[in-house]
Amino acid sequence: MAPPSVATSPARVVLVSAQSPPPPPSRRRSARALVAPPAGRRYGCGGVRLRIIRCGAAGEEDGDRRGEQVEAAGEEVAAPGRDLVTLAACLVGLLTGVSVVLFNLSVHEIRDLFWDGIPLRGASWLREAPIGETWQRVIFVPVSGGIIVGVLNTLRSSIKTTSNGTMSKVKGAFRPFLKAMAASFTLGTGNSLGPEGPSVEIGSAIAKGFGNVFEWEDGKKLSLVAAGSAAGIASGFNAAVAGCFFAVESVLWPSSVDTLSLSNATPMVILSSVIASVVSEIGLGSDPAFTVPEYDFRSPTELPLYLLLGIFCGLVSITLSRCTSLTIQTVESLQKATGLPKAVSPALGGFIVGLLALIYPEVLYWGFENVDILLESRPFTSGLSAAVLVQLIGVKVLATSLCRAFGLVGGYYAPSLFIGAATGMAYGKIMRFTFTGPEPLLHIPFLDVASPQAYGLVGMAATLAGVCKVPLTSVLLLFELTQDYRIVLPLLGAVGLSSWIVSPQRFSRSNMGKLDSLEAKTSAFKQAKNVPSQSQQAASMDTAEPMTELCKLESSLCVYDAKHEKENLTVAEAMKTKYISVSMTTPVVEALNLMLVEKQPFVMITDSKRSLVGLLTLKGIQDFCKTANTTWAQTDEPIVSHVCGATKCKIRSVTPQMLLTTAEKIMNSHRVDQLPVVSEHVDHQNRGLLAGFVDREGITIARRAVATKGFLSFTTEIRREER
Repeated sequence: MAPPSVATSPARVVLVSAQSPPPPPSRRRSARALVAPPAGRRYGCGGVRLRIIRCGAAGEEDGDRRGEQVEAAGEEVAAPGRDLVTLAACLVGLLTGVSVVLFNLSVHEIRDLFWDGIPLRGASWLREAPIGETWQRVIFVPVSGGIIVGVLNTLRSSIKTTSNGTMSKVKGAFRPFLKAMAASFTLGTGNSLGPEGPSVEIGSAIAKGFGNVFEWEDGKKLSLVAAGSAAGIASGFNAAVAGCFFAVESVLWPSSVDTLSLSNATPMVILSSVIASVVSEIGLGSDPAFTVPEYDFRSPTELPLYLLLGIFCGLVSITLSRCTSLTIQTVESLQKATGLPKAVSPALGGFIVGLLALIYPEVLYWGFENVDILLESRPFTSGLSAAVLVQLIGVKVLATSLCRAFGLVGGYYAPSLFIGAATGMAYGKIMRFTFTGPEPLLHIPFLDVASPQAYGLVGMAATLAGVCKVPLTSVLLLFELTQDYRIVLPLLGAVGLSSWIVSPQRFSRSNMGKLDSLEAKTSAFKQAKNVPSQSQQAASMDTAEPMTELCKLESSLCVYDAKHEKENLTVAEAMKTKYISVSMTTPVVEALNLMLVEKQPFVMITDSKRSLVGLLTLKGIQDFCKTANTTWAQTDEPIVSHVCGATKCKIRSVTPQMLLTTAEKIMNSHRVDQLPVVSEHVDHQNRGLLAGFVDREGITIARRAVATKGFLSFTTEIRREER
């Protein structure tokens, strides 16, 4: 049977969604095999660069053999690069381990400095000491920490990068260091956050530094960031296995990587996690993060009780997330209404935490000693009643939310574990009293309830999984610390239900990206620039908010954003210079006529010097009409100032030099679809000479145009090489 002839129709190319710049020359070589030869052209076998043999044989068997040769040659060339990245991942693990050790030691030193002479047994001593002797220290130590954090936050904001230049990158390198210092003072002074989030960000910052030095992109940089995140968790909890799974859950899976990239990153993640864990063990000791109490499992018939605990932990996780979001919005509104400087906000947060600690001292961060108190695993400490534990759940949720909203720096892992321990212990004590107490309310002969400590441990994992959306990490962390197979089944059941309870918040754009990538892989150019389709853009906008809320809750869960890491577009490349402007005295009807003529749902408000005053939207006018009876006299014709007095036309502005991803983040955070562009900010405010505006449509067009331009240049060079 004669082999099939070579197709003479032109090669069909499908453009898919892309966020990355055109492939560099070093990657274009291996991509040559992806491009079909021009119609009617045949190639003889011959030596080609990289020893890739491009035979023009038309048979399928020859095509398969050619593909194997190309793949083998690509692997041969890529091997040295992978070895270098693997070595860099080991160095990332080493440096992360050392940095996390220094970070934890600094927290301990600051705590000893501010709480001089205080017993090292958690905050339980405050329940025993007379409040008249301790109230000043309990209040003013967190306040002093907030003052220092406010200064560090202001300094960090002042060197915020707004471009992609060399000097901007050098300045940006100091930002992670300042954030780690702010976290040290936050935790050392007892404010209600945790150290594991900053540990992860330390590791990811070191990894990104290596990636910038070697100018690595895409899979290599992603692998390094995953290795740094794994090292941060491994050194923070002294749990290498949990660190590996954390990197997979929080970095690799959400990044929509393909199977090959995931398999290449796995050994780097493992090596980095192991090295960081060893360094942490040397620097901080081999003891686990918290003391595992004595516990027991009585009977498999208890499993329904653990499943019910998982449901409760899921509800508590949602409460913490919603409370944090609500508190952040409330504090932002308070800052706008009162003009409260952001530099002062952390001190106010510390003051509120100090007031809460007068009654509930366990809300203060004291390492994991307070968790040990809840689990009753420390000697010479009396256990807390179920009623007090339930109260602590609510107070800890409030204190943690306030710390995040007022700008204190820290993670949500330790608070989640604290809240989970309190939830599990309270639940376990109630169940024990109900079913196996001296006078049980319900007597079930075949049900023997275990100790509350068992429920406390399971509650910790279930709440951590619900809050931070890392179920596998939570299971492996508790299993690694307890080293008890009996805990696995209750853990899996409770964590699974808790994750299911909170799952509607988690269907993020990253998951949509994975579904889109499956379709994209059917294209011959799946490694080329991805250009988002209209349906993908709509899905991304619909699902971006849950991911944004999760990043606000715990920033260490968003250490790598593939789109933001790869894109270098500025606002100037996407802005529109044709705009409509009105003054504050323009009649509203005239502004509406301008919107109708230009088919734009907004107009810019400027003064006589063409300086930006604000932005008036069609929705703002509609809201004004609903309350028109109380906002302006019926005999007057409404003007723009009437509308702005009711709906606040002030809006954030951007500059042409600002990165497009930064402008998009501002849009997402303020829930708007367009932003004014000013030539430069005056006195660090949102005023300046109006230059145009940038909207989501312009951003999409700019990305599509740049992606298509890069793709055409890419294919043109390949065809030139083939000739």
